[in-house]
Amino acid sequence: MLEVYEEELSRARKALESGNIEVCFGHLERAHVLSQRMTSRHTHVHWLMLVAGWSRGDWREVIGQVTRMLAPILFSRLWVPRGNSGRARVSAFKPMPVPDDLRHLVH
Repeated sequence: MLEVYEEELSRARKALESGNIEVCFGHLERAHVLSQRMTSRHTHVHWLMLVAGWSRGDWREVIGQVTRMLAPILFSRLWVPRGNSGRARVSAFKPMPVPDDLRHLVH
């Protein structure tokens, strides 16, 4: 699972560097699904989402990620909405479908 998580982060960083923010977010969303139960990795994904939102000038995303960076510290080990993408446009409490290719990695 950690290997797939790191691959998603690597792809997200490459997309961010090339200015392809939507592709970046797609990879960060997948990394978010994988990291929800791991506090530091979960928080790191939200930080990268904040950076991506900032680079696009998406203030809703930036503000949403600031609050979401606190949530993993408090809740990662207690409860997470399985499959949630982590984006600011989605309720932080809404469970979402886990992508088929990640389902076997998410408990």
